[in-house]
This record gives sequence, structure tokens and C-alpha cells, in this order.
Amino acid sequence: MLRYGHRVGRDKRVTTHVALVARAFGAEGIYMHGDADESVTDSVLRVVNAWGGPFWLKWVSDYVPTIKQWKEEGGALVHLTMYGQDLDDVLSDVSSRESVMVFVGSSKVPAEVYHMADYNVAVGHQPHSEVAALAVFLDRLFRGEELKKRFNGARLIVLPSKDGKIVLEARSKGGAEGEARG
Repeated sequence: MLRYGHRVGRDKRVTTHVALVARAFGAEGIYMHGDADESVTDSVLRVVNAWGGPFWLKWVSDYVPTIKQWKEEGGALVHLTMYGQDLDDVLSDVSSRESVMVFVGSSKVPAEVYHMADYNVAVGHQPHSEVAALAVFLDRLFRGEELKKRFNGARLIVLPSKDGKIVLEARSKGGAEGEARG
């Protein structure tokens, strides 16, 4: 995952949500491009510490070398944009790739990204949230299996419940043997 163009003071909440959706929906980590924002880093790492991982976050000042290295190592770049091809038309091809980096913009995305991308993919051709586009894309890419993922080292685990909140709190670093709360 690569979040492009984070603007401190303007994008904190959405960038945090992009990272949390990436984590929850199956990404291994996220490169953040833009001015490093410790409040975003702290928020994301607090979630990883409480709800488990692995999930990494790394700030990069120049996204081009990050993408080039990814592609040199055989990875594909998927740029989520409302101007791209229909998701349904490229999903099977994207799914066949061993390693995928999803590029999500914040500020205006440079034209070079459209050319660097192996896939410019639209989750609908209407303006909407990059958070929504990322969630839909990852869910479709992983065929819903990411929703069953169990995270290592979780201190908190939600148990499915019809009519209440059931959260297990781990007593040790090893797992979720603990007391229910909520």
C-alpha cells in the first residue's frame, strides 16, 4: 500500500483511515508519502499494538524509488482512480499477480503515476472516498477472506455477537485468553 501526498493538518483523519482499512482488509503494511505526521503514525501503531499485526508503516519522501523498487522485484502497481478501468475488467488479472502495491492518492496524483501503474483501476467512475475505494478493492481482491484474518499479538479481540459488545482482553502477550469486557 502506498498513500500519496499526505498533507499535515488537512489529511490526518483520512490518511489514518486509509492505513487502518489497509490493515484490516489484508495489506501487510503501508508506505506514507508526504510530510511525516507523527500523530498518524502513533494512531496506527496504537491500533496495531492493541488489535494485533503484523502491519508496518514507513514514511517515504520520494514515492518514485519506492514504486520502482517494488516493480523491479516483480510487484505490480495498482492505482485506484475514478478514471481507470472498471474493477471487474481487471480483477482476475490483478488477482493472478503475486505481489501488489495499491496506490491511493490524497493530493492531486501526478500523470507519471498513471504511466507507472500496471493497472489504473476505478471502483466506480464517480467521485467518492479513497477509503471506500480501498476497502472495496481489497475485499474483492481477497474475495472476503481478509475479514476472517486473525492478527498476531492482539491484546483485544472482538467476538461476534448478535446483541452486544464482547471483547476479550488478553492476559498475556501470547493470545486472547482473558476476560470479556464491554
